[in-house]
Amino acid sequence: MGSLNPDFTDETVVVTGGSSGIGRAIAIAFGDAGATVLNADLDPEPKDTGLETPTHEVIRNADGTAAYVECDVADPEQLDVVIEAARELDDDDLAPGVDVMVNNAGLYTKRRFRDVSPEEFDRVNAVNARGAFFGTQKAANDMIERDDPGVIVNTTSDTQGRATWDHSHYAASKGAIRMLTRSAALELAGDGVRVNAVAPGPIATEIREGWAEEARKMEPTGETPDLPRYAGKPADLPGAYLYLASDDASYVTGETIWVDGGGHVC
Repeated sequence: MGSLNPDFTDETVVVTGGSSGIGRAIAIAFGDAGATVLNADLDPEPKDTGLETPTHEVIRNADGTAAYVECDVADPEQLDVVIEAARELDDDDLAPGVDVMVNNAGLYTKRRFRDVSPEEFDRVNAVNARGAFFGTQKAANDMIERDDPGVIVNTTSDTQGRATWDHSHYAASKGAIRMLTRSAALELAGDGVRVNAVAPGPIATEIREGWAEEARKMEPTGETPDLPRYAGKPADLPGAYLYLASDDASYVTGETIWVDGGGHVC
């Protein structure tokens, strides 16, 4: 029987978009599990209302090891800098390079299909789909070059598999990540690199301006069933990432785990 508390001691975990929201929760969870965490984001400062301490400092304050590197994931050259930063985290007990890559950075905008401009489509897809594609590619190349196969976990969305209003450009980017995950898993299986994804449902984070408060009002009050529920919180997500990155999931690749309160089965 596998461990319910995976240990990532002596492993380096890169989390893109780790400064706030889902990424922040993931990064801190890996830090709590003993990993050396590298947060790759445009800004080290958390964007959540009421939060002041950067993610890497939260991990350090809990006696963990963490660092921050500035990165726009839409630029593959900046992802090269992230990989190099992970290689520089070497010490006597830690092999340099990426052991786990979490491609989580994302951009969300709400727009009716007929009103999406080419510029908005390109930017959303550059961050979400392009960022995940080259993040996966560069992490896999690092792992294979070092002959140290690791794990890649991508963040997609419940919109990858079901249509919703005002999200066509965002859904297109997240659907691309789902197929990237499956295709990369197939091609990299022979190298021992596993690639999986997590599909969150609606999560109350700052990425959806004006939506988070609405979502909180629609959460269960105790008078309604807990599942299915309309909105989740960042804390609902990390367990899926830790599982997919752990040895407990050594026979799992090309898979997407839905963490959406049962929304996709309703």
